[in-house]
Amino acid sequence: MRTIFLAVAATLTASSANAAVIDWQAELERCRELRASVAPLLQAGEGISAVGRSNRSVRRCIWIQRIAVRKKIAGAETW
Repeated sequence: MRTIFLAVAATLTASSANAAVIDWQAELERCRELRASVAPLLQAGEGISAVGRSNRSVRRCIWIQRIAVRKKIAGAETW
């Protein structure tokens, strides 16, 4: 029984480690595209909800950018 538990625990640990891997360049590119599409509308006085963007995607981009700057990933910039 203990061996089965250890095997399951090792599998879960390995799968969660793989899930935590971030493709930084792809995420940064997606955030650049989001910023480029939203920036002119925000400057015109429109809100995020009026632009049809989810607040979740904006929050994720801000988080990705902050972590990327902290880890000194190439191409990272602060919002």
